[in-house]
Amino acid sequence: MDFLVWGIFLIAAMMEVAGDAFIRRGLRGAGALIIAIGVLILGAYGILVNTVRWDFSKLLGVYVAVFASASILVGRFYFKEAIPPSTWIGLAIIIVGSMVIQFGTR
Repeated sequence: MDFLVWGIFLIAAMMEVAGDAFIRRGLRGAGALIIAIGVLILGAYGILVNTVRWDFSKLLGVYVAVFASASILVGRFYFKEAIPPSTWIGLAIIIVGSMVIQFGTR
């Protein structure tokens, strides 16, 4: 897998996390405009991630590890959430699963 694909995955994950965060803030009092911005960001994420020309199942199977990692890190450092050990263990399982998808035989 080349650096371009990893770059797309990282940008897409940050867009997906940001879109979800905007919607979360909007629903918790920031208003409809913030929700609409979140929806636009999520739409743009969907377009970007699908520029990678892989089988859909492999694409999202591998991407989900990048997204899960970004989600947990944003929760920890931006939202100041305490991440329990079970979440870190779950993330490790997701990453291993994505590696099986990426490197497994066809």
